[in-house]
Amino acid sequence: MKKVKNAIKKVLPAEAEKKVANVFHFGEAVAAAARHKFPAKDMKVVMVTGTNGKTTTVAMLASILKAEGRKVGVISTAFFEINGQRFVNDQNFTNLHPSILQRKLAEMKKHGVEVLVLEVTSHALMQHRVWGIPCEVAVMTNLTQDHLDYHGTMEKYAEAKAKLFKRKPRFIVLNHDDEWFNFFDQFPPGEQSMSYGIHPDADTRLTGARMHRQGSKASVEIDRQVKLDLLVHMPGKFNVYNAMAAASAAYVLHVKTEAIEAGIDAVKGVPGRQEKIEAGQSFEVLVDYAHTPDAFEQLLSSLQHLSKKRLLLVFGATGDRDKGKRPIMGEVAARYADRIYVTDDETYGEDAASIRTMVMDGIKRAQATEKTEEIADRRDAISAALAEAKRGDTVVVTGMGHERFRITNGEKIAWNDGDVVRELLARG
Repeated sequence: MKKVKNAIKKVLPAEAEKKVANVFHFGEAVAAAARHKFPAKDMKVVMVTGTNGKTTTVAMLASILKAEGRKVGVISTAFFEINGQRFVNDQNFTNLHPSILQRKLAEMKKHGVEVLVLEVTSHALMQHRVWGIPCEVAVMTNLTQDHLDYHGTMEKYAEAKAKLFKRKPRFIVLNHDDEWFNFFDQFPPGEQSMSYGIHPDADTRLTGARMHRQGSKASVEIDRQVKLDLLVHMPGKFNVYNAMAAASAAYVLHVKTEAIEAGIDAVKGVPGRQEKIEAGQSFEVLVDYAHTPDAFEQLLSSLQHLSKKRLLLVFGATGDRDKGKRPIMGEVAARYADRIYVTDDETYGEDAASIRTMVMDGIKRAQATEKTEEIADRRDAISAALAEAKRGDTVVVTGMGHERFRITNGEKIAWNDGDVVRELLARG
């Protein structure tokens, strides 16, 4: 099938190729759903989209639903889950090919899953991967720069996300503080729209929060009457927003207040999202998936504020993806990190050195080369950061998070940042 796609790309002009690909993707989705007899048709499905925070929001909402005793299925970037049994998503894809996705849904149906919480990307919406799956609740986390190599502009990126809301789900949940709120708020729901944030008009409103190194205590009010005290065990304001998104979705599903609070409290962490690596070291080590300018800035600004001493950063940029964000991420790194180690991420088919050069351009613009070291080999870069770290410092390795392999020069290599950190720390 891949050979057929590549042959089409070579023969047809770009616009014609897109139209043919669209029909092709649609056919694949219809065939897969029909083959498995539309397994999600009797499930309540919550679809979570946005640029950042999808996986954490999904994890929190699933935990809330489980706290109320519902049978839950999860498909996310980091993991799959069926009635509390979790499996690593080792595909390096959020939304799987329709044939694999529908097969997993059929398995969930077999196990009696009542509620499906599903991460949905702009690519999946454009390529019809979630066709045939009903949507009860559509949740939007935020929209910031990413995937412009695919969509071209932020406006087209937003239009791709809007395909979810144009399906007219019964409930729509939006981030009132996001700059794209008004764009997404134009799409009417089947029954009710809700918004969350600190904005005075938000339906789920943050009324107070205390931020700590280990997480946050947030006071939240829904519909000016339901009051929640949320214990969010992942630090940073952005995780409070993820918790509000999950709480809002749970609210429209008529989940009890106690279950919302218990469910959020039960999430101690999410794979590859500020994942702490403990091996008896005197400094803190975190692995995180942040790979967009906004997610990068949210993470680093939070860590800079909460770190006891220095912030040491290991990061790179993905090949064959949005090149415009590379120097921006370099500038963000320069703004917040005390020491920077620029290294390779997944290069795919692109020249690794040219990727690092684009990242370094941003660091140079920020006049931060003196505190930066460029180390191509990712293991060596992580090793250098760990060797440099002193008591009270924080080392953060970003970009790959939970992922179990890397693709470099077209070769698939087993890799996990957390495992590499543990191995290096064990060596001392």
